[in-house]
Amino acid sequence: MTDAWLRCRTPRHSPSARLVCLPHAGGTAGPYAAWGAGLSDDMELSAVQYPGREDRLAEPPADDLGTLVTGLSAALLPLTERPLVLFGHSFGAVVAYETARRLTAWGAAPDHLVVSGRRAPSLPSSGDMHTRPDDDLVAELVRLGGTRGDVLADSAVRDVYLPAVRADFKLAETYHRPASPPLGCPVTAVIGRTDTEVDEAQARVWDAHTTGPFALHAFPGGHFYFTPRREPVLRLLADITRSAAATGVRARLESENLS
Repeated sequence: MTDAWLRCRTPRHSPSARLVCLPHAGGTAGPYAAWGAGLSDDMELSAVQYPGREDRLAEPPADDLGTLVTGLSAALLPLTERPLVLFGHSFGAVVAYETARRLTAWGAAPDHLVVSGRRAPSLPSSGDMHTRPDDDLVAELVRLGGTRGDVLADSAVRDVYLPAVRADFKLAETYHRPASPPLGCPVTAVIGRTDTEVDEAQARVWDAHTTGPFALHAFPGGHFYFTPRREPVLRLLADITRSAAATGVRARLESENLS
């Protein structure tokens, strides 16, 4: 099950911590999995492959967030024997948050949640892009900056790519957070300063969704701020993962000493 969900290009023999990246709407594991080469040898990075794209193209895209989260959480559960950091961008931030909630309910809470380019879950979701014609959906992808318009000019490419995009947009735009207690792990929100999808005030509301420490980082750029600033973003994620590793080791030692 883990093999279906996770792609790891740079596996480590005995990582001190793991970083798992969850893509944006319509996104694939490939670009995020490539980030692993930029981390130190004691950190292992995996990227999530949602159904309905790339090597999971034969599977239908998820039409229910709960089902998506259950499958992903089951795949991540074996990884929680070591400190685990979740990083989700945009739609991926919603999936990461709900996955953190599910793992917490299963007694295997992540050690840190990093949410990128997404307003806090208690703020209402909106939008009807998932109901719009293909041309409108393509225009929105180009506006956000995650896709080149010429790539989607080909109708055959659209037929393959847009069903997953539309399905993800539907889950993101119709998402409503269920009443639930806050997480206990640290939460870090990351945004682009000129992102039209989330501003600093909306990102700060993530603080209310954890009893643990909260931090907010803003980088120059828009919704895909990390594309031109990959190195500083990777340094931030590496620092967070390194801190999770240190904290996780201490917590495990304290637990063993008390038992």
